[in-house]
Amino acid sequence: MASQKFVELLNEQVAHEYAAHQQYVAIAVYYDTLTMPQTAALFHRQALEERDHAMMMVQYLLDTDSTVTIPGVEAPRNDFADIVEPVRLALEQEKRVTEQVNALTAVARAENDYASDQFMQWFIKEQVEEVSSMSSLLAVVERNREDIENIEDYLRREAGTEGVDPSAPPVAGRP
Repeated sequence: MASQKFVELLNEQVAHEYAAHQQYVAIAVYYDTLTMPQTAALFHRQALEERDHAMMMVQYLLDTDSTVTIPGVEAPRNDFADIVEPVRLALEQEKRVTEQVNALTAVARAENDYASDQFMQWFIKEQVEEVSSMSSLLAVVERNREDIENIEDYLRREAGTEGVDPSAPPVAGRP
């Protein structure tokens, strides 16, 4: 059902999502070592979200009777110069993923693969939210680099605004 070109790129995207998962775990651990529990928790949640994105893609490949290739990934970056650098890296990563998602959507459209195009629409919406969220966090962290408690307070307030998206694609392995 899915075009072969789309399937190949989606398998590559699974690798990108797992790499993002690993990078977010590394960032969370960095903030854990600085005793910034709210910031660490945010990146632990982000890591799980990236893993779920990979598994949504795996489920889509399974649902379309396509070949699934679970990749290995390069080691994430673990050392950072200051508390701003990991958030800057996260924003760059989200912008890169946005480009990847848009490229996948373009391939689906070029291949007249309407089901895959529809599948990618949720990820497009998700990336708008992710870039916006990381952009805001970067502004807060840059402004408060000398006041960790302000960053932690900001994240405490933001933590209550998250919710489950009922329109999200199914995650492989989850009932």
